[in-house]
This record gives sequence, structure tokens and C-alpha cells, in this order.
Amino acid sequence: MTKPQPMAGVKVLDIATFLAAPFAGTILADFGATVLKIEHPKLGDPMRAFGTQTECGDTLAWLSEARNKQCMTLDLRHPEGAAVFRKLIAQSDVLLENFRPGTLEKWGLGPDLLREINPKLVVLRVSAYGQTGPKRGLPGFARVAHGFGGLSYLAGEPDGKPVVPGSTSLADYLSGIWGAVGVLMSLRVAERTGIGQDVDIGLYESVFRLLDEIAPAYAKTGFVRERMGADVPTVVPHGHWQTSEGRWVAIACTSDKIFARLAGAMGKPELTNADQMQTTAQRIARRSECNGLVADWAAGMTMEELGVACDAADVPWGPINSIADIFEDAHFAARENILRVVDERAGELALPAAVPRLTATPATFRHAGRARGADTQTILNDWLGLLAGDIDALRRSGAI
Repeated sequence: MTKPQPMAGVKVLDIATFLAAPFAGTILADFGATVLKIEHPKLGDPMRAFGTQTECGDTLAWLSEARNKQCMTLDLRHPEGAAVFRKLIAQSDVLLENFRPGTLEKWGLGPDLLREINPKLVVLRVSAYGQTGPKRGLPGFARVAHGFGGLSYLAGEPDGKPVVPGSTSLADYLSGIWGAVGVLMSLRVAERTGIGQDVDIGLYESVFRLLDEIAPAYAKTGFVRERMGADVPTVVPHGHWQTSEGRWVAIACTSDKIFARLAGAMGKPELTNADQMQTTAQRIARRSECNGLVADWAAGMTMEELGVACDAADVPWGPINSIADIFEDAHFAARENILRVVDERAGELALPAAVPRLTATPATFRHAGRARGADTQTILNDWLGLLAGDIDALRRSGAI
């Protein structure tokens, strides 16, 4: 029996492009929301061409991140297209958009006007710099957001240039997550009060919010954190080390107790003597020496041997996995983190499974990203009651 979906009955219009706001829609769709992906009739979403192309004409990125959404075409700048859009708004709970601020208003489709049609409408607005401020009208992508928000400054070796902090799309994904959280909170308010609101997110804000204590530390002490490679300023040892066969591992010592256990595993319990490296402050003062001891220890063992030693001492550690390692990992398999499906257009696919894991109302996979306009006729018929002749007239006009 199919388990109930937590977002069942929630209707979402996704008119955004690429990744940030649409990813919020993907999260909602994974958990049962009806999400209509609305694209320009001729241009479509550029996400369809971003990444590895497949035999169906859309990329793997599209097939993964547009999953569980229905796809229709509609030209919002066309008078008849805008009229259809307003009718869809009347039946929707959420609108997702990531145009430059002022674009919807220029088209006569700003949130205030749309709430005259549907007062409960929640509008997620993702842009480079947010809806206010001196940079509000400027373009930007995740790469720019990482720099502006302070993340890229911290990524890299101390004597090297700033580097990409993992995925080049990290700020997009984070903004989608924050966006989904904002939508959920706003829906609860709308249910209680009957009034919708805007969820306003700048891409850079999504990464800035996650930079632990750098803001209060600077305000309090003037400390500017610099690039430290795999190190962090507040604890030692806490980084990456290479084993004898060339594999890399992460070891995390976030307290004096954990370091004592690591010192025992290393066969150097004397490091915890009061005049050695007993405290975090002592280890920070002797950072290079401490890291060097761990490096020498790790280099003398295989990753398996290191793992056995750390596990026995209850020291947090883990392999630094490539995607190939992940596909072979027993824990990923046991948790079903990789969703294997067969798509009618692209064949066998392996996709990241939905997060979070809900025990009573889990996410479900219905289909991968659909073809452009695949559901236009069905949506116009089911949602608005338009007949075949009406739909053909819209198609001839260029509105769909």
C-alpha cells in the first residue's frame, strides 16, 4: 500500500530556471506536492542543456533535478499566456521564481497583483543578491555567490588561490533547501491566517549563514580567518591525512578526550601529558608538530588498518570518497542513498535519493525529468477545464 505523502494536495507553480528555486520544487515534489514546471514554449529551461547529454535530448542534471514534476509550456509575456497563468495561480499554493528582481512586476505578474487573485499565495523569490539592497538588480550564479558570501575566501591552501568549495552549484542547492524551509513555514502561516507572503533569498546568503563563527569572531576580536587547507582554526588535529596506499582519510578531533583516544591509538599516550598536547590551546600552539605526528602515523598504515585502529579507540574518521568509491560503499547501499530507476526516455539512471528520510511518510519517486511540454494539454484540461479546441488556439497563438 502506498504510504501518504506529507505534501500531498499542495500545488506549486515552478516558473524558475536552472537550479536554485527549482530545487526547492524538487524537494516538495519528492514528498508529494504537485509541481508544475512551466517553461517558455521555445526556449525551455537551460538546465535541460547543462551537464551530460543523454539520448533523450535532456541532460542527466535535468533528469535528476526535475524529477517528479509535470512539465508544461507557457509564455508569460504573451497576453493569452499571462491570462492562463493567472488562472493557474488561482488554484495554486506556491509560486517559485528566480528572475532578476522586478522582472515579474514588469510583466504585470508581481506577487502583490497575484495575491489579489489568490491571497494565500506563497512566493519563493531567489536571486543573486535578494530583492533589496544596492546590488539587487545585478546578475549572479553560485560561483559568484560563493565568493561574495565569504565561502571561496576560505577554500584552498594557505599559500594558494581560492578554489571551488566542492560543487560549483553549492549555493544553488543550499538556496533551494532554505527556500523549501521558507515555503513550509509560510504555508503554515497561510493556513492559519489566510495570508501568503514572499520568501526572499539571495544566493550569497545561503552560504554566508553556514560559516560558523567567522562573523561573531570578527566583530568581537577582529580575527579574519584565512585559508587553512583542510585545517580549522579552533581544534587540532582536525583534517585530512594520506595512508600508505595513497588513500585520503578525514580524522576529527573536536575535544581533548577524543585527542587522548587518538594519542593512545597512535601509541603515543604521553602526548596528553600536561606539558605536551593535553589541551586544545596547546595543540593549536603546536599545530604543525601535532599534524605532522598524525601524518606520520597515517602514512605507516593502509586505510583499512587506520580505520580499525580509529574504530577501536572510538575516534571519528572516514574515507575521502570519490563517486566511484561511493558506488561501491556498503553503507550507501544499505541506506539506499543511490536511487536506481529506469526512465522511459533515458533508460537506466542512478540518482541521489531524496533527503530527509521520513519513517512514516517517505519520499516517492514517480518519474525523472519530463520532456518539455509533456503535460501541457493534461494540465490545461484537468486544472482549467480547457477543451482541445481552446488548447489548439493557444498553441497557434504562441502562448503555449
